[in-house]
Amino acid sequence: MANTETALKEATTIDGAIGAALVDYTSGMALGTIGGGKELDLNVAAAGNTDVVRAKVRAMEMLGLDDDIEDILITLGKHYHLIRLLRGRGTNGLFLYLALDKTRANLAMARHQLKKIEAELEI
Repeated sequence: MANTETALKEATTIDGAIGAALVDYTSGMALGTIGGGKELDLNVAAAGNTDVVRAKVRAMEMLGLDDDIEDILITLGKHYHLIRLLRGRGTNGLFLYLALDKTRANLAMARHQLKKIEAELEI
């Protein structure tokens, strides 16, 4: 089982990774971040993507959809932003956020690797 730091380090080994964060979407706070730098402020991204998750959860409730969100993909001109809601024990209200350089990333592999990281993460 991986802790937060180990999981985030593993996320940055994904091809094209710019940065990663573990985020509590009940508060909008990043519980851990790695990478980002001048290109991307991960604390701001954590707060902003919290709004995305909350909006999608509300929309699903309004639609009466009885399903779970696996991940949310935001495609920008130069980046992919991948949000993976965590389902493991003790992870309710958390998501992994991964920003990828679109020219270097393989989106299918990134999703697969992020799912694997989720499975190994213990909070």
